[in-house]
Amino acid sequence: MGFDTVGREAEIDAFLVRSGWEAAARFPLGQDASTRRYIRLVKPDGHHALLMDAPRIEPDPCPPDADDATRIAMGWNASTRLAASRVDAFVLISDYLRQRGFRSPEILAHDSAHGFALIEDFGENLEIARQIEAGLIDERAAYVTAAGVLANLHQHDAPAILSNGADVWPILDFDRLALASNADLYADWLRAEQGGGPLTGAERAEWDTARDHLIAQAMEFPRTFTLRDFHAENLLWLGNGELGLLDFQDAVRGWDAWDMAMLTQDARRAVSPDVAEAAIRHYLDLTGKSREAFDERLAVIGALNALRIAGVFSRLQYRDGKPRYGQFQPRQFAILARNLSHPALKDMNAFVRRTTPFVFEGL
Repeated sequence: MGFDTVGREAEIDAFLVRSGWEAAARFPLGQDASTRRYIRLVKPDGHHALLMDAPRIEPDPCPPDADDATRIAMGWNASTRLAASRVDAFVLISDYLRQRGFRSPEILAHDSAHGFALIEDFGENLEIARQIEAGLIDERAAYVTAAGVLANLHQHDAPAILSNGADVWPILDFDRLALASNADLYADWLRAEQGGGPLTGAERAEWDTARDHLIAQAMEFPRTFTLRDFHAENLLWLGNGELGLLDFQDAVRGWDAWDMAMLTQDARRAVSPDVAEAAIRHYLDLTGKSREAFDERLAVIGALNALRIAGVFSRLQYRDGKPRYGQFQPRQFAILARNLSHPALKDMNAFVRRTTPFVFEGL
């Protein structure tokens, strides 16, 4: 059954009437990587906001106590602990962050059942990636500021449940199944880069062993509240030392190193080694964490993440017909290889060298 665009427009009209924004002019901004789209609203008096239009197509959130078989049957989002486009997750996590002094968007109105949120409009082209490209801000200053936000964020324990009375959203563990499901994208897709197929048979069994060893290491690391998509496309330079946060609805009880890997090991833009080092040092100075222990966490968690992203980029190219993602792969291979060079990853290093040696060719 196709999506009822006429009916959806009528629902938008009704939501804006209920919210007092029916007289606003509408300027569509397009759709992001999920099923969300955004519309800038401007009232006759000049006040503006963003309408998040996120039809509820995902099932209810995965129950915290669901076993692996149940989660797999529920689909990818449950297996990997993703909220996807759930408005209730976005609203509750944004409110949680704002209450703790972070600059997530203010929620002006929302209707979680129908998939609408009216949110604060920070403005256009404020992503630190765009600001750096335009020469408007210094890369080092931007990344050090972001690392300071992470240091503050990671002082807060992950809440088990968020609720505003009407909406309820669990903050779940980034667990073994979620990590394995993501990392398996490497085993399923990376050899497509050279015309091959997924790992099978004895190689697949060896992959499972090496993967599970990394995951077992990760499970021993201390946990913290983790935004999960903390990178230069989702961080807005608001001035006055403030950094606006976006795309945090997939937050989990994860690891400090996941957020730092997303920030400093960026799949879409090159972060200079000096800038990455400055961000890490600033983070460690503020938190007092051990450099040696953090470097191990960053390598292990960074490798699991890099395996995932390399697999995603291959799938996008060879299954989904999106060759532009090939431009990101050399950088992603270098990120993966750099993480695998840590002594704690010798088994996975050996496996990747044997099964996909092209990962190391650009070094």
